[in-house]
Amino acid sequence: MNKYFSVVFTALFLLLGLTIAPQAKASQTDNVLRVGMEAAYAPFNWTQDTDANGAVLIEGTNQYANGYDVQIAKKIAEGMGKELLIVKTKWEGLVPALTSGKIDMIVAGMSPTEERKKEIAFSDSYYTSEPVLVVSTDGNYANAKTIADFTDAKITAQQGVWHVNLLTQIEGASIQTPMGDFSQMRQALASGIIDAYISERPEALTAEAANSKFKMLKLDPGFEVSESDAAIAVGMRQGDERISQVNTVIASIPLDQQIALMDEMIDKQPAQKADDETTKRSFLSQMQDILVNNWPALLRGTGVTLLVAITGTLIGLVIGLLIGVFRTAPEADNLLFARLQKLLGWLLSAYIEIFRGTPMIVQAMVIYYGTAQAFGINIDRMWAAIFIVSINTGAYMSEIVRGGIFAVDKGQFEAATAIGMTHNQTMRKIVLPQVIRNILPATGNEFVINIKDTSVLNVISVVELYFSGNTVATQTYQYFPTFMVVAIIYFVLTFTVTRILRYLERRFDMDTYTIGANQMQTEEPK
Repeated sequence: MNKYFSVVFTALFLLLGLTIAPQAKASQTDNVLRVGMEAAYAPFNWTQDTDANGAVLIEGTNQYANGYDVQIAKKIAEGMGKELLIVKTKWEGLVPALTSGKIDMIVAGMSPTEERKKEIAFSDSYYTSEPVLVVSTDGNYANAKTIADFTDAKITAQQGVWHVNLLTQIEGASIQTPMGDFSQMRQALASGIIDAYISERPEALTAEAANSKFKMLKLDPGFEVSESDAAIAVGMRQGDERISQVNTVIASIPLDQQIALMDEMIDKQPAQKADDETTKRSFLSQMQDILVNNWPALLRGTGVTLLVAITGTLIGLVIGLLIGVFRTAPEADNLLFARLQKLLGWLLSAYIEIFRGTPMIVQAMVIYYGTAQAFGINIDRMWAAIFIVSINTGAYMSEIVRGGIFAVDKGQFEAATAIGMTHNQTMRKIVLPQVIRNILPATGNEFVINIKDTSVLNVISVVELYFSGNTVATQTYQYFPTFMVVAIIYFVLTFTVTRILRYLERRFDMDTYTIGANQMQTEEPK
């Protein structure tokens, strides 16, 4: 079987090189200003495939970010004499990324609310926001004029944004659970799950221009908004002395230039029409267009997903085997070693229970952001992703291995002991070869789970398949066709992996049978 493992590891290292190599050009230096944003909130920020119209490279990818926030960040970087680098980060990960030192500042349409001021500092405002509602043009509230017209309407807002506080001002409305980002809310509105969502005028204009099914409503009277909520400012770490430099740059941009820059970005945003001619085409044709026009991004996301899943599963298997062997070892005769064995066993049990009992998304946040903030350990996000999947898989595999060891007939242990074999020899030469064959289906199942669970790693900005698909959806406003393409890719990956593992199972069985037959043929007759 060595030749099969050689092929797997060779392919793994090639994939590792192809995936991580592009990230080398995004290395952190003193001359780089690392700015965090979603790059999925047009016209404030969005993702595009080229550096057209002054776009800036996104760290760890071959894509670029542009928008009002990007242009403001460029002016700030120029004022500081630094090179701008965009760090694409999920909204809920922006503040942890800043406080943990992963980024230098947040320029992402963020308002300096009182709650956020307790965690981070803010610059002066570089734009003033105006809240509006986005509704469906063929919905029951398309002609609403005031907030009072939205009685019984299903309305939501983005989670973690000051818009959520405005929901209570709509009396009689059916307030829905806040959603993770604007792409989710647009999809919910287009499918009729909600009747409206709270937005800001630039984003609403973008949605309206991209899809004729969306309509922006500016109500009169509208929402009551505090000055701190309406303002948009640069987020920085508490005590960061560079805030004075940022304020100097912002002060050099008068209000009329801010408005002109926003209008310019609204015109330049790469919003593609998701209606009229596009929606008249068949669903399969729309999916084909998504795949043809965006295959490089989806291919790269698929490569990252496979890399993390393969590496994490293999390392997790090794961890599981080591722990399984240790936990089934007999107690040491030496009193000191026996106590150390018991202590280590307790620590391993705690590790298993913690990582089996907590979601991987929480583990990712704690390990990637928490370690940097608490201990100053700055881990590259790709290595952090591999580490997270590996230790999570190891916790599950240790129990699978332990069950596989106990499934081996006790008579084999007794026979090995009778001929003078140590525990380690028994495990290595007799038990583990059987265990590996017996747990191969369970290992394959963990591999399939890991392929799907890598999607939660987008919370630490790992550009895996789901993250790539979500970016495409926000660019094209074609959510259903895009995620159907992503779902098919996931299915192809898991289906292929399942078939390969079943082939390996058969090869294991054939090799075992052949080896056994050859041994019988070489035995001398008695």
